[in-house]
Amino acid sequence: MPLASTGELVTAAADTRSAVAAFNVITLEHVEAVIAGAEPAGAPVVLQVSENAVRFRYGRLLPLARAAVAAAERATVPVALHLDHVQSDGLLRQALDAGFSSVMYDAARLPYADNLSATRAAADWAHSQGLWIEAELGQVGGKDGRPPLDAHAPGARTDPDQARDFVAGTGVDALAVAVGSVHAMTTRTATLDHGLLKRLSAALPVPLVLHGSSGVPDDALVAAVAGGIAKVNVGTALNMAMTGAIRDFLATHPEAVDSRKYLSVGREAMAEEVRRIIGVLAR
Repeated sequence: MPLASTGELVTAAADTRSAVAAFNVITLEHVEAVIAGAEPAGAPVVLQVSENAVRFRYGRLLPLARAAVAAAERATVPVALHLDHVQSDGLLRQALDAGFSSVMYDAARLPYADNLSATRAAADWAHSQGLWIEAELGQVGGKDGRPPLDAHAPGARTDPDQARDFVAGTGVDALAVAVGSVHAMTTRTATLDHGLLKRLSAALPVPLVLHGSSGVPDDALVAAVAGGIAKVNVGTALNMAMTGAIRDFLATHPEAVDSRKYLSVGREAMAEEVRRIIGVLAR
């Protein structure tokens, strides 16, 4: 079917107090696994390509993006394409011609005033091109090899009053909020501040996004959706599933050299994790 719109999927989820799952993809196996996991559930999904993934692919966006578009158009469920954690304005401007309906512009590392100014400019450009735009306020952290973040340290979490001003001042369509999750967690031990999430949901007129969801326990994810999260980003959980399955396969098949043998095992493990996470969000 035709590519879906991220904005339409997230808005529909927010309207029904549910959440759409958004999975970060790095290889074609990731793309295929996400779709294979979503189809049995009949659930829409978002395929996300991050700036880090583009950097890994020799700085080229189009090869992975075009593969994702081709796979999405053959899916039996709605699939949208989202450009994630963009810091480069040059990369931002490639989104339109690569099949993306949305971008997440990440200036959260900057002081508040600079984040607001940069995000305002990015949102103005995105909207002029018909793109839906997400931003981040607060410190989710855990990316780019930075030291571990205390997600509950003073100033790390998103302040509702500041968030209200930020959304009004930038015009973004969704906001990723810092409520206790951290990117790249390999244990599911994050503690979310559900009281803060409730206040953010009441204060903001746009859908809320949870980053770092791989580290959040199932019951906390269910509560986060009930509390107002409409888009749940998952990346590390897929990489852990793929790596673990391949590691186990090679340990028991040390003679293996055909990459299709172990990549298919890794792809199926990711698809199963996608099915599991979609099931959790549907509770």
